[in-house]
Amino acid sequence: MKNLITVLLFVVPMCVFAQNESYSVSSYMEEGTKAPNTHYIGEAWLNGLLEVEGDLNFHITKASFKANSTLDWHKHASTQVLIYVEGEGYYQERGKDPVILKAGDVIKCEKDTEHWHSSTENSDVTYLAVYGGEQPTTWTEVLSQEYYDSVAKKLKE
Repeated sequence: MKNLITVLLFVVPMCVFAQNESYSVSSYMEEGTKAPNTHYIGEAWLNGLLEVEGDLNFHITKASFKANSTLDWHKHASTQVLIYVEGEGYYQERGKDPVILKAGDVIKCEKDTEHWHSSTENSDVTYLAVYGGEQPTTWTEVLSQEYYDSVAKKLKE
């Protein structure tokens, strides 16, 4: 009887105070939601994978763009890291030459640095965007199809 009472004194409190919240799980494999064609040319899907508030305060979004699609010029209130997981894309910061980024590439864009990124004209692209801040994106200028085409032509040479 003493053993039963001892067990109950330890087991019951553990059960009462045990974690009973469910996990919050998102899926990287989901395509996401087709983005409204507001700040880009072409077709794009966004999948908000994770939002962490508090000490770290960051977001992870999976973005997928069909070939020949691009975002407008923009900047972020925090550093942004892009992790390319599929395909190829263009990336350019204001005042620098554009580059081609491929699956496996990781690039960091400093806080308040104006930039744009996209798929290439012949390749879809998927990347993970890691960023923080309360207002992650400030759109600054429309990126025209003509400018995008000139970057594609320049990078082919």
